[in-house]
Amino acid sequence: MGANAILKSRMDELGLTQDELAGRMNAALAEITGRPGDVSARTVRNLLNGSSRRPIGRTCAALERVFGCPIGDLGFRAPRTMQHPQEDPVLRRTFLTSATGTAAAAVPLVTQRRAVGMSDVARAAAGMNALVEADDRQGGHRELEKAAMKGRDGVLELQQRNAGERVRRALYGLAAEYTTIAAWSCIDARNLDQAQTYLNESATYAGLSQDGPTEMRVWVNFSMLAYQRQNWPEALAAAQAAQVCAAARRDPFFDSLGRVRAALAYAGLGDGRAGLRSLGAAQDTFTKVAERERPRWTAFYDQAELDHLAAIVQFRSQRHAHAEAMAHRALAKIPNAFRRNRALATAQLALAQLHQGEAEQATATAADVFTIMDGDPLPGRMRTLIGDFHRGLFALAPSASYARDWADRMRTEWSRA
Repeated sequence: MGANAILKSRMDELGLTQDELAGRMNAALAEITGRPGDVSARTVRNLLNGSSRRPIGRTCAALERVFGCPIGDLGFRAPRTMQHPQEDPVLRRTFLTSATGTAAAAVPLVTQRRAVGMSDVARAAAGMNALVEADDRQGGHRELEKAAMKGRDGVLELQQRNAGERVRRALYGLAAEYTTIAAWSCIDARNLDQAQTYLNESATYAGLSQDGPTEMRVWVNFSMLAYQRQNWPEALAAAQAAQVCAAARRDPFFDSLGRVRAALAYAGLGDGRAGLRSLGAAQDTFTKVAERERPRWTAFYDQAELDHLAAIVQFRSQRHAHAEAMAHRALAKIPNAFRRNRALATAQLALAQLHQGEAEQATATAADVFTIMDGDPLPGRMRTLIGDFHRGLFALAPSASYARDWADRMRTEWSRA
């Protein structure tokens, strides 16, 4: 007598352990009969190992309620009391009454919504990955935010259905991911108050997911938001919280990401020495990163992005020549698909050149930002950098012809927003 591979497959799809299935079956029997069920993990074990090929009526009723399908679809033979056309509601109620001793089973099983499994999680994750790719190309914008919130709403709707613990945690992780995408889109667009609201919500979902990388992402985004607000102490506290996450303790990749966020916060605080020390630790840790599967959102953080962030730390530490060198290194490696990141690194390079007195070269570099974005509106975070460059240029060379040409180009590009 062989094991019931069909039941095992359905349990895996819903993420159910033997104890969890027993609990679900008892809950189903309580709904059907009004009395607690007595299904144990041993009962489930017998169903799985093939000892029970034709379960009793109560067990069949519970299995059908949990999985939302006829008992025959679960690899069992129906007892004689169930051998009737299932679409006949009168006979269906007669069977349930005889199997359970009560008429409380009058609710037809066919009205139950389909249970949620890992295939549903995979489909929801695919939608999220498409949004991450859109952000890589264009940066944060209102349509991306709206799409992320629609994705979150869809995931939360799935949470209302029947699901095992593993599936439910994965769904909370996806809700956190979608909400964090919306938050990040707002950060990039400089809609910082709305970003704060989304991140507060995302933190709740991340905690419920019990997923280390998801929790890490939320703390990193809290640090980014505080950085944009120039709330340096909060940016540092969030970066330090990211560093003690389980994901950072287990994987040098996440450890490096937390350390570089701390470096940026220290530089913002004016503690250049601590910033450079933390940057060095982030760079050293990154050399220990091994190839392994990680969430799609992590694709942005590679050696090129680390060099880009290093340029910012160096710039804020008043080491402008070092900042220029790191920006050049970043641009040599940032993939073309990461268009927004290439444009940001280019703006950072222009600022580093400007602060070394190379105004004309810096102006030509800054103009490349518009070429890279290829006519798309600049995200708010990028506009802030370009605005900083514009003010610095006119403070340094207000009457230069290249400065006037820059001003004309900037007015044209600004009008696209």
